[in-house]
Amino acid sequence: MPEETGFAFWIHVSPRAKRPSVGGLHGDALRVAVAAVPEAGRANAACVRALAEAFQVPRRRVELDPGSRHRRKRVRIDGPLETLERRFRELAGAS
Repeated sequence: MPEETGFAFWIHVSPRAKRPSVGGLHGDALRVAVAAVPEAGRANAACVRALAEAFQVPRRRVELDPGSRHRRKRVRIDGPLETLERRFRELAGAS
C-alpha cells in the first residue's frame, strides 16, 4: 500500500508584521505573519518561504491556491502525510 503524501490546510496571513512567524490558530487556520507587503505577490512568496522553513521542506513542495487574494488561503504541502500533520499540530499549538 503506497504511503499517503501531501497535506492541505488553511492559513491566515498577516502581512507587514513586525515579527514574522508561523504558529497558533486563527479560527481553523494556521497563523502566518510575514514582514512583506501584500503587493505584487510579495506576501504570498514570503508565506511560501515561511511555511517551507516551518515544515522543513523545500519551497517547491509548498503550493498556495493560485486564486488566493485575501488573508485566508488554502495551502498544500507535498510530503509524508503523518509527518506534516504532526508538524501542523505542533505549530497550531504554538502561541
